[in-house]
Amino acid sequence: MSIKKDNDKVNNGNILPDSTSIILESISDGVFTVDSSWQITSFNRAAEDITCSPRAEVMGRNCSDVFRASMCEGDCALRRTMASGKSIINKFAFIVNARGERVPVSVSTALLRDRDGKVVGGVETFRDLSVIEALRKELTGRHTFKDIISKNQEMLRLFGMLELIAGNDTTVLLEGESGTGKELFVKAIHALGHRAKGPLVTVNCGAIPDSLLESELFGYKKGAFTDAKKDKPGRLALARGGTLFLDEIGDISPMLQVKLLRVLQDKVYEPLGGTTPLKADVRIVAATNKNLQELVDEGVFRPDLYYRINVVKLRLPPLKDRKEDIPLLVNHFLNKFDQLHGKKTEGLTSEALACLMAHDYPGNVRELENIIEYASVVCGGQLIGLEHLPDNLSHIAAGTQATGLAPAEKPASSMADVEKDFILDALHQNGWNRAATANQLGIHPSTLWRKLKRLNITLPNQDGRNKTAIPTQLSMRKS
Repeated sequence: MSIKKDNDKVNNGNILPDSTSIILESISDGVFTVDSSWQITSFNRAAEDITCSPRAEVMGRNCSDVFRASMCEGDCALRRTMASGKSIINKFAFIVNARGERVPVSVSTALLRDRDGKVVGGVETFRDLSVIEALRKELTGRHTFKDIISKNQEMLRLFGMLELIAGNDTTVLLEGESGTGKELFVKAIHALGHRAKGPLVTVNCGAIPDSLLESELFGYKKGAFTDAKKDKPGRLALARGGTLFLDEIGDISPMLQVKLLRVLQDKVYEPLGGTTPLKADVRIVAATNKNLQELVDEGVFRPDLYYRINVVKLRLPPLKDRKEDIPLLVNHFLNKFDQLHGKKTEGLTSEALACLMAHDYPGNVRELENIIEYASVVCGGQLIGLEHLPDNLSHIAAGTQATGLAPAEKPASSMADVEKDFILDALHQNGWNRAATANQLGIHPSTLWRKLKRLNITLPNQDGRNKTAIPTQLSMRKS
């Protein structure tokens, strides 16, 4: 509901004239007014529904006692309007209803004036965002797995594989280009397994010189070499009871491959200078951006080691093969950098998104993250356009301006499309029974009816009143 900023009048001491009251009773947004003492002077029907508080019980009470909102103590929107005279539109907050439930709302405020223009109070509207928040959480849940964001079918298949293999100590090999998120898969494997309470220790085999990598992995005993003044545990010892992640395993030398083979085969190892074998109580996950089979064929990588680490192989697709994930990732990174920089970016223009969809990302997800960080800094919190993208995308930007979205790409679904699909799914599960569907979604049947009309959803010619609601894990009840 839009608020008339300065023209609301008090009519002979009645805060809301009869005609105004009739209008306010018919809308779905909650509306209330307060006087200069912050006591509630009017409270419409929608406000009763959202707060679960009868009008008779709230009239004359302080508004903060009724709403117990997240902003009441610190940054009250209505108090700011009363102090500055400036309206606030669509400020997000949580209120706590009479049942003790947290309800997400969008708040707008304005001054309330009498016939002479004197400020006599304030008016606030608030819209229940529970369904939208539930949809957002449902989408996030569908497309997120242990911090890995994707709706690509191959990635979803890999998510299922992770759940199957995480519960045992099977050695896992992750193959994929740099920047595809192999480290996130390792964290997921570790977090889902029985070793989750143990440490996750990472060794970047390609970043450590071969002369040092052996001591880093196995540790050493005092006197093993000139500078060995005391015993030092290796990464295998530090990862005891947990997971050892060997990143870029394709870069280790043939000599070290032999010693690593013994760890995988016999579950034992010896520190440098040691004579007593130690038990390797770890799960090993290896990763590489190379094709190990080709390295085996070339005689660079030992075949016996390859077969030992290649028990379960997961190949992560590059970002160019899962471009449907780009809008999800863009939104994720925008939220991340907004929180980091303390601002709120409005989003991307359709041209900017089309440009990002047309790029092939040789640096994969990591490259996209860098692009969004750059754009979020350059745009200054406003809408990100083509002019805010890095220079190396200028040739793509020119093409998208001339032709629009690439033919192979489709724009991301709008929230209305998502909401329509979700409601249709719930209706189908409940045999087209509107009452059961509304109950499942946690909304009033009249609210569901309005949504059906707004979203142009036509119900089939059947009586769903005798249908029994089908249990579902996709319930959107308020929690």
